[in-house]
Amino acid sequence: MASVIAQRGLARRGWRLGRVGRTAALGMLFVALGLLVALPTAFVALQAIFPQLSSVAHPFAAIRSTLTQSDTWPLLGNTLRFGVAVALASIALGVPLGALRGLTRLPAARLWDLLFLAPFLIPPYLAALGWMLLLQPHGYLQQLAGFDLGGYLFSFAGIALTMTLSVFPVVYFAVSRALMSTGGRLAQVARVCGATPWRAFVRITLPLAAPAITASTLLAFTMAIEEFGIPSALGARAGFSLLVTSIEARFSDWPIDLSGAAVLSTLLALTALAAFIAQRRLLAGRDFDTQTGKPVASDPFELGRWRWPVLLLFGAAAFCTTIAPLGAIVATSFVRTLSGGLSVSNLTLAHFAAIASVGEGAGALFTSLGLAAATAVLTGTLGFLAAWIIIKTRTPGRAALDGLTLLPHAMPGIVVGVGLILAWNLPFWPITPYNKWAILLLSYSCLLLPYPVRYASAALRQIGGSLEAAARVHGATEARVLWRIVLPLVAPPLAASMMIVFAVASRELVTSLLLSPSGVQTASVFIWQQFEQGSIGDGMAMGTLMLEISGAVLALASLWTRRLDVLP
Repeated sequence: MASVIAQRGLARRGWRLGRVGRTAALGMLFVALGLLVALPTAFVALQAIFPQLSSVAHPFAAIRSTLTQSDTWPLLGNTLRFGVAVALASIALGVPLGALRGLTRLPAARLWDLLFLAPFLIPPYLAALGWMLLLQPHGYLQQLAGFDLGGYLFSFAGIALTMTLSVFPVVYFAVSRALMSTGGRLAQVARVCGATPWRAFVRITLPLAAPAITASTLLAFTMAIEEFGIPSALGARAGFSLLVTSIEARFSDWPIDLSGAAVLSTLLALTALAAFIAQRRLLAGRDFDTQTGKPVASDPFELGRWRWPVLLLFGAAAFCTTIAPLGAIVATSFVRTLSGGLSVSNLTLAHFAAIASVGEGAGALFTSLGLAAATAVLTGTLGFLAAWIIIKTRTPGRAALDGLTLLPHAMPGIVVGVGLILAWNLPFWPITPYNKWAILLLSYSCLLLPYPVRYASAALRQIGGSLEAAARVHGATEARVLWRIVLPLVAPPLAASMMIVFAVASRELVTSLLLSPSGVQTASVFIWQQFEQGSIGDGMAMGTLMLEISGAVLALASLWTRRLDVLP
C-alpha cells in the first residue's frame, strides 16, 4: 500500500514538473518563432505605417504616397492578372490530365507522375533560364529548327505559360488523387441508370473532385504571385513588372525606398494571405461524403482507341514541363560555347571542373549545402517541439503557436527578406545577424518551418497516448518520454521533412539575393550572377549539380514517406 501511495506521489510530482516543462518549452518556442516569423512580419507593417522607424511622426504617410504613385495599382493589377492567368491555365492543363490519370488505366502511369514531379525539383528561376536558352534568338531551337520563339517567350503570355508549366502539377496531383480515391464506380452506376458519359462526369465525378480542384487552383495562384525568378528573368525583357520584382528593385536600385518596399510587401502579403485563408476554409468546410456501404474496388476505364492520343497528350505535356527546360540546362553545362551548338567538338567538362576547383563556385556550393543542413536541423527541432505541444498537450497558448507555425505558408519569400532587413538593420541591436550568414539561416528557417511541423503533426496524430501514459506511470519524466518514446516514433517522417527542407533551402533564390552578405555567395546567387555576367556554362553546371543533389535527397524523402504512408 505504501509503494502505491509513493508511486502516486511521484506521478503527481512528475505531472507538476511536466507542466512546468511544457510551459517553459512553450515560452522558448514563442521566443524562437517570434524571432523567425513574428519579428520580420511586424517590422514590415511598422515600416509601412511609420516611414521613420526611429519616430512615430507622419504615420501612414508612406502608405498614402505609395498608393497614390502612378505605378502602384498597375503593379497590383499585373500581379492579380498574372496569378489569375496562371491559375486558369493550370486548370486547363491540370484538370484533364489529372482526370485521365485518376479515372483511366494509363500506360506507364508512374513514369508520367515522376515527370510531372520534376517541376518541383527544378527551381522556377532555373527553368526560366532553361527556356531562355532554348527559345531565344540563336538559342537551341533556332540552331536545330531554324526559328526561334523569343518574341513569344518575352511577353505576358510567355511568362504566364512558363509559370504555368512550373505550378500546374499541384492541380494535376490534387485532381488525380481525388479521383483515385472516389473512383469511377458512382459514375458507372449512373451510366447503368441511363446517364450519358458526359452527364455522369459533370453531375457526379466533377463535384467529387471540385474541392481538390478549387484548393489546388488557389495554391497555384499563390505560388504564381509569390515567385520571383520567372518574372525577374523574363519580365525585364518583356517590359512587364509585378509586385515581387518591384519590391526587389526598391532595395537594389538607387534611391533605396524602404517604406515603399514595405507597403508593396504588405499588399503582396495580404493578397497571398487571402488566397491561403480561402484555401484553408475550403479544405476545412467543404467535403463530399458518399454512403455506399462496404467499399468495393472499381477498375479504371480502358482507353481503347483513345490510348495513343492520350499518350501523345501526356508526352507533349511532359516534354514542355520537364524534358525541354531540363535538357537545355544540362546541355548548356556541357557545351564550351553557345554559338558552337550541340556538336561533339563543342562538348567539354570545363564548367564542372571550374566549380569543383577551390574557388567561387565551390565556395557557393558548400555554403548552400551548409546553410541547408543547418536549416534542416533548426526547423526539424523547432517543428517537432511545436507539433508536440500543439497535438499532444493542452498547454494554454498552443493555438497561437499553431498560428505562428502556419503564417510562413502565406508569407512570400520576398516579404520575409524585406522584413528581416527592416528588423535587423537597426542601430539599437547589441548583436545582429544582419550582413552575416546567420541572416540567411533565419530567412530559410522562416520560409520552410511549416514542412517539419506538418509532417510531425501528421505522425503525432497517429500515435496513441497509451505508451506515454504507461511510461509516466512507471516514473518516467515527460522529457524522458519525449526523448525515448515519442521522438523515435516520429523520427522517420520528421527526417523526411528535414530532407525536403534541405533540398529546398539549398536552391532558394529571392531571400539569398536580398540578404547575402558581402563575401558570402550561395549556389542560387552564383547561378543568377553567372547568367547575368555571360558565364552561362558555369551557371548551368552549378544548376545541374544542385538538381542532382536535390533529386537524390527528395527521392530518399519520398521513399521514406511512402513506406510510412505519410502524405506531404
